[in-house]
Amino acid sequence: MRRSLLRKRATARTFWYSEKRPGETLDPAQLKKIPLFANLTADHLEKVANIATQKQARANEKIFQEGEVGTEMYLIGAGKVRISKMVPGVGEEALAILEPGSYFGEMALIDDTPRSADATANIPCTLYVIQKADLEELMFLHKDLAYELLWTFVRTLSARLRETNDKIKAFFALSARF
Repeated sequence: MRRSLLRKRATARTFWYSEKRPGETLDPAQLKKIPLFANLTADHLEKVANIATQKQARANEKIFQEGEVGTEMYLIGAGKVRISKMVPGVGEEALAILEPGSYFGEMALIDDTPRSADATANIPCTLYVIQKADLEELMFLHKDLAYELLWTFVRTLSARLRETNDKIKAFFALSARF
């Protein structure tokens, strides 16, 4: 029952997304350049591109705030996005400035915990949004796509954790001098 319902929804969604105007669609070739999707087949890239919707963000527009519950991830088509945290007594601390081809907010696709940082358009941006429910449905219907994406998520999160560990190590090394 669930599988047939998902197929009907996926078919209806594919038709709806085919109605997008050319400038609003995500080019699968662009998607291939994003490390998270680099190992996907052309067919899988097309399927992922079909669930992405375009969003424009003005300079300094908040995309999401730390503490919000997230249900989507973002791909940067154009512009720059600042990922930051508010530090009490200090103010905003930028963690990263992401450029076209980068992605962010992917942790919301993995768990149901609140956002861990703020995301703000540093300059005007074209973003592509992938909803958690749409990606879950796509992965349910295409197990080989799910396998590849999940391993890429694991490798990405592992690399980010190692980077964070290195930053903490450097912080403690510096603070020991004082």
